[in-house]
Amino acid sequence: MKAALISLGSVSSTWVADAMKKYFDSVDIINLKEIEVVLGKKGGIFYQGKEFNQYDCVYLKGSFRYANLLRSVATFLERKVAYQPLTPDSFTVVHNKLLTHLALQQHNIPMPKTFLSPNVDAAKILLKEVRYPIVMKFPEGTQGKGVMFADSFASASSLLDALGVLKQPFIIQEYIDTDGTDIRALVVGEKVVAAMKRKAQTEEKRANIHAGGVGEAVQLSPEAMAVAVETAQALGADVCGVDILEGSRGPLVIEANISPGLQGLSKVSTINIPDEIAKYFFRRTEVALFQDKKKTATDMMKEIAVEGSPSNQEVVTHIALRGDRIILPEFVNKIAKFSERKEYVIKSKKGKVEVQEL
Repeated sequence: MKAALISLGSVSSTWVADAMKKYFDSVDIINLKEIEVVLGKKGGIFYQGKEFNQYDCVYLKGSFRYANLLRSVATFLERKVAYQPLTPDSFTVVHNKLLTHLALQQHNIPMPKTFLSPNVDAAKILLKEVRYPIVMKFPEGTQGKGVMFADSFASASSLLDALGVLKQPFIIQEYIDTDGTDIRALVVGEKVVAAMKRKAQTEEKRANIHAGGVGEAVQLSPEAMAVAVETAQALGADVCGVDILEGSRGPLVIEANISPGLQGLSKVSTINIPDEIAKYFFRRTEVALFQDKKKTATDMMKEIAVEGSPSNQEVVTHIALRGDRIILPEFVNKIAKFSERKEYVIKSKKGKVEVQEL
């Protein structure tokens, strides 16, 4: 199986690519900045001016600045690649805090009370009614950038006046007091593979590692783990960092990241996180390829009208191996009509297996 990891070349991306090499036959590391998407009748994806290669698994990573490019690439690959860990929609949804909160709302995932204001005047009316302190965010940004705090109407109003020149909508969110801590849970597939509690530095409210926060390993409650997994699934991501506040109201999701850094988590976790990610990609790709072959075989049987056709049929197809066992395509039993209640004589030699009813 062939795989590719498309990214901006971060340390975390390199770790995952190296881990994938243990499972896939080949893994290409591709620079996102050298990818081009051409639309139109002869459109497609091009890397370094050449047509993009065929792969079974492609993992796309990148910052919010490349959200549209990432979505475009993922959309083109959707029908050509057996497995992608991230859906095309996830790149535009997760890289925008407003769209993320809307997705969480649609899936009834708990989060702090959140407001969107289109302009300064509307925001100032809202600021007279909220409880302080509050959090103010730009819709786009990662690693805690674009997140501000205000402990009074006066400070919030001053921030708004300064931000007004940027002419951007902004998010106002209630502040949940957790003594400057939050939790980063890394979801891979249907489970949380690692988690850490992050503590903000003195006088700093952002607990992000990139903002100077300090991390330590933490055992999540079953409720928090369920919320993290539900968040990743709601956002269409098989790999997702979910940031959670745990207070008197239980776990509340404040942010998600589909290009999570692994350095901080790896320092405090005993789990080989890149290997967990690579192993999951391999298994999902293997399943996807088998399902594709199964569908192809089924379609083939429909074309040659298995039902009612002669019992002696020969079809060129693939078989799947699970350890020392052979898994035959579904149509084989439709023709042979095997039964668990009967006995069979099995003859085998290199390259050939014959099964005959006794």
